Amino acid sequence: MAFIRTLNSIYFVTLSSEAIIFFTPRSLANPINIFKPRLQFAFSHIRPNTQIAFSPCPAPEQSYDDYIISLCKKNFPREALQAFDIFRKCTSFPLKSITYSHLINACSYLRSLEHGRRIHGHMLAFNYQPDLILQNHILNMYGKCGSLKEARNVFDAMPQRNVVSWTSLISGYSHYGQEDNAITLYVQMLQSGYVPDHFTFGSVIKSCSGLDDFMLARQLHAHVLKSEFGGHLISQNALISMYTKFSQISDAINVFTRIMAKDLISWGSMIAGFSQLGYELEALHHFREMLSGHVYQPNQFIFGSAFSACSKLLEPNYGRQIHSLCMKFGLGSDLFAGCSLCDMYAKCGLLESARTVFYQIEKPDLVSWNAIIAGFASAGDAKESMSLFSQMRHTGLAANDVTVLSLLCACSEPVMLCQGMQVHSYIIKMGFYLEIHVCNCLLNMYSKCSNLNDALGVFEDIENKADIVSWNTVLTACLQQNQAGEVLRLTKQMLVSSIKPDHVTVTNVLVSSGQVASYEVGSQVHCFIIKSGLNLDTSVSNALINMYTKCGSLGSAQKMFDSIDNPDIISWSSLIVGYAQAGSGDKAFKLFRTMRGGRWHFTNQRTLFVYGRLARPCWMLRWGRGVHQANAFRSRHCGLEDTVSSM
Repeated sequence: MAFIRTLNSIYFVTLSSEAIIFFTPRSLANPINIFKPRLQFAFSHIRPNTQIAFSPCPAPEQSYDDYIISLCKKNFPREALQAFDIFRKCTSFPLKSITYSHLINACSYLRSLEHGRRIHGHMLAFNYQPDLILQNHILNMYGKCGSLKEARNVFDAMPQRNVVSWTSLISGYSHYGQEDNAITLYVQMLQSGYVPDHFTFGSVIKSCSGLDDFMLARQLHAHVLKSEFGGHLISQNALISMYTKFSQISDAINVFTRIMAKDLISWGSMIAGFSQLGYELEALHHFREMLSGHVYQPNQFIFGSAFSACSKLLEPNYGRQIHSLCMKFGLGSDLFAGCSLCDMYAKCGLLESARTVFYQIEKPDLVSWNAIIAGFASAGDAKESMSLFSQMRHTGLAANDVTVLSLLCACSEPVMLCQGMQVHSYIIKMGFYLEIHVCNCLLNMYSKCSNLNDALGVFEDIENKADIVSWNTVLTACLQQNQAGEVLRLTKQMLVSSIKPDHVTVTNVLVSSGQVASYEVGSQVHCFIIKSGLNLDTSVSNALINMYTKCGSLGSAQKMFDSIDNPDIISWSSLIVGYAQAGSGDKAFKLFRTMRGGRWHFTNQRTLFVYGRLARPCWMLRWGRGVHQANAFRSRHCGLEDTVSSM
């Protein structure tokens, strides 16, 4: 605790428990020079969290400037700002320009907008006219603190600007997601005759990455190449990151290979790009290549990308080797690397290893807890997922939507219905009920737990904000419980809402129409599909065939089958079973023979079972033998059990 106190006009400055400096008001004129040896000793013992307060402090101008600058140079930004607060209250004159610059930089470092405004206001109160360098510092401070409106006001009021001024505002826009403003300002900068530098390119390339405009990215790359900064690492690394975000891995590789002296960011960006875009082996290859150079030591982010690649490959052996390397470099307890490693082990099914890694993380954050909870949830261990969730809450962390989605996934079995209801209560309590994707997962949980009543209750609560996923989930739930009438009722409600049915919706309705043998409803759905221009993919066509056969309209089913360019095994089976169940054995076997003569040598179990039943009469013995041979062939090549042993 550092402070100044008075005792008979003597000021005691306590900078640490081992360093006490005392001086009279007169000697305050230059305390740094008078007590330089003692101050050096004091600064060597001061801690970063030391709190400084002065009372009173009637020091002349020189002493305050030197003292504040000294604090900033000693990397005590908080103490410097506290010293300024005392100065502002005790004096009525401005500081030097260099002192203001140090204070503004301290605000930028601490992201202290309140102090930044206070210091800027102090300048304005004394009509202090900052030079261009100080104006750029103020502009940069507002940008880094996220007050982009104030940054723009400072920028517009500047009588003179340089490339730093433009870059500072562009960087602020880019950092806080205002990519359009960043690009617009960059164009204005070019039109004003200013030449961007590598820092400008780094910020504007980052902004381009956030926009869905690949042609703009190409133009920007060309501009970088034409400039003198085309070979600068900041520009090149930003280009790698931009191209990976546009999923253009070949362009990223071209930029990477042209870098003469790659740094850790270059390697990290490339490895992360490969891992994110599905080139996991390439990611691990570059990771090994970086290590073989013996120049750079991987940081926690590069290890995180390597672990992510291993998890996607489901290669825990690779992961274990990289884990050992991570421990060797002292990053075993790092938050980012540990979280990625925990996620890898969980996705590979090594839950105990995941648990061990998780408990080695020094201070697990919400992302780490979500990773371990999701791992056990994906493995179906709902009990452990709920236990970990309880532990997380005891640490004071509040769950987010990712947490509750994992818990709902874990509770998607009838035996876990009670736990799922507890999660439901937590969702309501914490306000997640307002998020539609959480409600959709809740609907799915009740559906898989065969609790249709609660699923319908949830749907009624969210019907006004339901999306297509909500409607399809509740329709599927009704269909699974053989509630075809409820499916048709809900479909009518959906048609008068703002949500348009998709192929999943019409498939559910067609299956329901087949269950109740409602040719009228099924044909109306068919007309709706044609009128709405809905894509007739194979799944919808198969549902139409199945509906028509169950409604007894084999002619319509045949027409639908003939309209399919490439019927799959379900298309063939649906029509064959339809003919067989209608008593048209000859047509069924004719289709069966046609199918076997084509590329469909294997049939599903249901189709073979029906064939076997049809072949029971002795006069059908020849057909029965054909079916038996088909099933035997299928069993040998697919490893599946014989399903027509009853024939």
